[in-house]
Amino acid sequence: MKIIRAATTAARAGAYYVRIQAMAKKYHITLEEEFDEHDTPDTKYIVILDDDFPVATCRLYAVNENTVMLGRVVVLPEYRGKGIGRLAVRSAEEWSAELGFTIATLESREEKVGFYEKLGYTADFSKVISGGTFRCIHMEKALT
Repeated sequence: MKIIRAATTAARAGAYYVRIQAMAKKYHITLEEEFDEHDTPDTKYIVILDDDFPVATCRLYAVNENTVMLGRVVVLPEYRGKGIGRLAVRSAEEWSAELGFTIATLESREEKVGFYEKLGYTADFSKVISGGTFRCIHMEKALT
Protein backbone atom coordinates (compact mmCIF):
# COMPACT_ATOMS: atom_id res chain seq x y z
CA MET A 1 0.00 0.00 0.00
CA LYS A 2 1.15 3.50 -0.79
CA ILE A 3 -0.16 6.58 1.05
CA ILE A 4 -0.28 9.85 -0.85
CA ARG A 5 -1.25 13.36 0.07
CA ALA A 6 -3.34 14.32 -2.92
CA ALA A 7 -1.77 17.36 -4.57
CA THR A 8 -2.77 16.82 -8.19
CA THR A 9 -6.03 16.55 -10.08
CA ALA A 10 -5.30 12.86 -10.72
CA ALA A 11 -4.76 12.14 -7.02
CA ARG A 12 -7.94 14.02 -6.06
CA ALA A 13 -9.78 12.01 -8.72
CA GLY A 14 -8.62 8.89 -6.88
CA ALA A 15 -10.25 10.15 -3.67
CA TYR A 16 -13.45 10.98 -5.56
CA TYR A 17 -13.46 7.57 -7.26
CA VAL A 18 -13.32 5.73 -3.92
CA ARG A 19 -16.11 7.89 -2.51
CA ILE A 20 -18.36 7.34 -5.52
CA GLN A 21 -17.76 3.58 -5.69
CA ALA A 22 -18.01 2.79 -1.98
CA MET A 23 -20.52 5.31 -0.68
CA ALA A 24 -22.48 7.24 -3.31
CA LYS A 25 -23.24 4.15 -5.37
CA LYS A 26 -24.05 1.87 -2.42
CA TYR A 27 -26.25 4.33 -0.53
CA HIS A 28 -27.73 6.09 -3.59
CA ILE A 29 -26.19 9.40 -2.58
CA THR A 30 -26.31 11.99 -5.36
CA LEU A 31 -23.07 13.62 -6.48
CA GLU A 32 -24.39 16.94 -5.17
CA GLU A 33 -24.86 15.39 -1.72
CA GLU A 34 -21.55 13.52 -1.68
CA PHE A 35 -19.46 16.46 -2.86
CA ASP A 36 -20.32 19.40 -0.66
CA GLU A 37 -19.01 22.88 0.12
CA HIS A 38 -15.96 21.33 1.80
CA ASP A 39 -14.67 19.77 -1.41
CA THR A 40 -12.67 22.72 -2.69
CA PRO A 41 -9.28 23.15 -4.31
CA ASP A 42 -7.91 23.92 -0.81
CA THR A 43 -9.28 20.72 0.75
CA LYS A 44 -6.69 18.08 1.52
CA TYR A 45 -7.12 14.36 0.84
CA ILE A 46 -5.25 11.25 1.86
CA VAL A 47 -5.44 8.57 -0.83
CA ILE A 48 -4.23 5.03 -0.30
CA LEU A 49 -3.16 3.12 -3.38
CA ASP A 50 -2.77 -0.58 -4.02
CA ASP A 51 -0.44 -0.88 -7.01
CA ASP A 52 -1.41 2.65 -8.19
CA PHE A 53 -5.15 1.90 -7.82
CA PRO A 54 -7.05 4.06 -5.28
CA VAL A 55 -8.62 1.92 -2.56
CA ALA A 56 -9.19 4.33 0.36
CA THR A 57 -9.42 8.02 1.18
CA CYS A 58 -9.86 10.57 3.96
CA ARG A 59 -10.71 14.25 3.59
CA LEU A 60 -9.40 16.97 5.92
CA TYR A 61 -10.06 20.70 6.20
CA ALA A 62 -9.69 23.45 8.79
CA VAL A 63 -12.57 24.23 11.12
CA ASN A 64 -10.53 26.97 12.81
CA GLU A 65 -6.84 27.63 13.46
CA ASN A 66 -6.60 24.78 16.01
CA THR A 67 -9.17 22.26 14.79
CA VAL A 68 -9.24 20.07 11.70
CA MET A 69 -12.28 18.14 10.47
CA LEU A 70 -11.61 14.64 9.17
CA GLY A 71 -14.27 13.03 7.08
CA ARG A 72 -15.32 11.01 4.11
CA VAL A 73 -13.15 8.15 5.38
CA VAL A 74 -13.93 5.49 2.83
CA VAL A 75 -12.39 2.12 1.95
CA LEU A 76 -13.48 0.08 -1.06
CA PRO A 77 -15.49 -2.95 0.15
CA GLU A 78 -12.99 -5.56 -1.00
CA TYR A 79 -10.24 -3.85 1.06
CA ARG A 80 -12.15 -3.51 4.34
CA GLY A 81 -11.08 -5.33 7.48
CA LYS A 82 -7.37 -4.99 6.63
CA GLY A 83 -6.51 -1.90 8.70
CA ILE A 84 -6.60 0.44 5.71
CA GLY A 85 -9.24 2.75 7.21
CA ARG A 86 -7.11 3.07 10.34
CA LEU A 87 -4.11 3.85 8.12
CA ALA A 88 -6.06 6.58 6.31
CA VAL A 89 -7.16 8.22 9.58
CA ARG A 90 -3.69 8.01 11.15
CA SER A 91 -2.15 9.52 8.00
CA ALA A 92 -4.68 12.37 8.05
CA GLU A 93 -3.95 12.99 11.75
CA GLU A 94 -0.20 13.08 11.10
CA TRP A 95 -0.62 15.56 8.25
CA SER A 96 -2.98 17.67 10.36
CA ALA A 97 -0.46 17.84 13.20
CA GLU A 98 2.26 18.88 10.73
CA LEU A 99 -0.06 21.68 9.58
CA GLY A 100 -0.31 22.91 13.18
CA PHE A 101 -3.72 21.59 14.20
CA THR A 102 -4.05 20.39 17.80
CA ILE A 103 -7.57 18.91 17.70
CA ALA A 104 -9.09 16.50 15.20
CA THR A 105 -12.85 16.29 14.98
CA LEU A 106 -15.17 14.17 12.89
CA GLU A 107 -18.79 13.16 12.48
CA SER A 108 -19.00 9.38 12.68
CA ARG A 109 -21.90 7.30 11.47
CA GLU A 110 -23.49 5.76 14.56
CA GLU A 111 -22.40 2.24 13.62
CA LYS A 112 -18.74 3.34 13.19
CA VAL A 113 -18.30 5.07 16.58
CA GLY A 114 -16.44 2.03 17.97
CA PHE A 115 -13.92 2.18 15.12
CA TYR A 116 -13.01 5.77 15.99
CA GLU A 117 -13.00 5.11 19.74
CA LYS A 118 -10.28 2.50 19.12
CA LEU A 119 -8.30 5.28 17.43
CA GLY A 120 -8.59 7.51 20.51
CA TYR A 121 -11.62 9.63 19.62
CA THR A 122 -14.23 10.52 22.23
CA ALA A 123 -17.90 10.59 21.25
CA ASP A 124 -20.20 13.43 22.28
CA PHE A 125 -23.65 11.87 22.10
CA SER A 126 -25.22 15.25 22.87
CA LYS A 127 -24.10 16.34 19.39
CA VAL A 128 -26.03 14.14 16.97
CA ILE A 129 -26.13 15.16 13.32
CA SER A 130 -29.11 13.77 11.41
CA GLY A 131 -28.39 13.95 7.72
CA GLY A 132 -30.41 12.71 4.80
CA THR A 133 -28.63 9.34 4.74
CA PHE A 134 -26.97 8.78 8.12
CA ARG A 135 -27.19 9.76 11.78
CA CYS A 136 -23.76 10.86 12.91
CA ILE A 137 -22.10 11.47 16.27
CA HIS A 138 -19.60 14.27 16.88
CA MET A 139 -16.20 12.95 18.00
CA GLU A 140 -12.91 14.62 18.96
CA LYS A 141 -9.31 13.76 19.67
CA ALA A 142 -6.31 15.79 20.80
CA LEU A 143 -3.42 15.60 18.33
CA THR A 144 -0.14 15.36 20.22
